[in-house]
Amino acid sequence: METLRERKKRRTREALLRTALELFTTQGYEHTTVDEIAEAVDVSQRTFFRYFAGKEDVAFAVQEMTEAHFVAAVRARPAHEAPMEALRQAMLEGWDAIRGTVESAVPVELYLRMYRTIESTPALLAAHLLRSAATEETIARLLAEREGVDVDTDLRPRLAVAVFGGVIRVTERQWSTGDDFSLEAIRALTASYLDQVGSALTGHWSAT
Repeated sequence: METLRERKKRRTREALLRTALELFTTQGYEHTTVDEIAEAVDVSQRTFFRYFAGKEDVAFAVQEMTEAHFVAAVRARPAHEAPMEALRQAMLEGWDAIRGTVESAVPVELYLRMYRTIESTPALLAAHLLRSAATEETIARLLAEREGVDVDTDLRPRLAVAVFGGVIRVTERQWSTGDDFSLEAIRALTASYLDQVGSALTGHWSAT
């Protein structure tokens, strides 16, 4: 059971996270300081640094939690599933956990606004791409281990993850510019786009 001290620490971290994302999305990431975030929550700068290493750390806190859930879900997939199927099922079947992670941290609407801020802020976009590359490498090595191949000599794990990651990025961008901002909508888009990978890579695109 969570103690009173643990509950207070969790609430402080949640307040810092939500406040930081609100400030980043309303006045801009580069125009927001750690002091402003701390002051808005009525804590000291020192307290902020007990929970986050800096602005970039708090900016990606929710994404980091969802990525950790996804990696764990891939690791838990049955061994008989082919790599792309394992990735697909980890994403789609693990969606409730991912949604719960987002909603426990921030409102979905704020999560979406922060995604747009990341896409439109050069420093954050660069950091996002680096973090995504690191996560993809982790998953590629996990797939290689599942399949009993050497990730450094067999190109398939990294190729599979690159294709999957590309689909997810296209899905996120489409979702963020659409009319339905629910997590159910992005789940449906993800499933639809993954269904089209095979024909997009191997078939003709001309209208019939």
